[in-house]
Amino acid sequence: MTTPRPTTATRTTDTETPAVPAPPRWAVRAAHVAAVTALPAGLWRLGLVLGRHGGYTDAGYHAVGFTGWDAVWPVALSVLTEALALLTLGLVRPWGTVPPGWIPLLGGRPVNPRRVVLAASLGAAGLTALWTPFLAWWAVPHPNMTPKGHLLVGFLYLPAVAWGPLLAAVTVSYHRRHRAAGA
Repeated sequence: MTTPRPTTATRTTDTETPAVPAPPRWAVRAAHVAAVTALPAGLWRLGLVLGRHGGYTDAGYHAVGFTGWDAVWPVALSVLTEALALLTLGLVRPWGTVPPGWIPLLGGRPVNPRRVVLAASLGAAGLTALWTPFLAWWAVPHPNMTPKGHLLVGFLYLPAVAWGPLLAAVTVSYHRRHRAAGA
């Protein structure tokens, strides 16, 4: 006879997982800011799918083609990027140490902090490499956009430039807290 799978509350105890210190206030704030850095660009892409030109000229909007199946990728990209941005919160919340029981394969078991730090560090490096060149947005002509649209899109994507450095800072905090706990 098999025993029932223990719940999250009974599976992890103080003897199994050392107590991890609370994150500093700055790290919590940085994680929350990082979690919303992808939101402006995602909302802009969703507006494009809904028929808003979002700064494109009529010809530019139709050339990109945000109708039918071509509309799937901006929606998927918006959802994926925001989901990834929200994962930053796991570095300052308890579910970043022990995921909730409802998550398949991971739920209720302590995560390996080294793996979390590795994944978050690679993510921070990748995001920084991806978004830092965007700072030159205004120096590059965009003939398919109106001047106001060019300015608007620049400001909507600008927060994404901060995502990588914010994730890196929160990752360092996570690493220090887990190292101090001996986890």
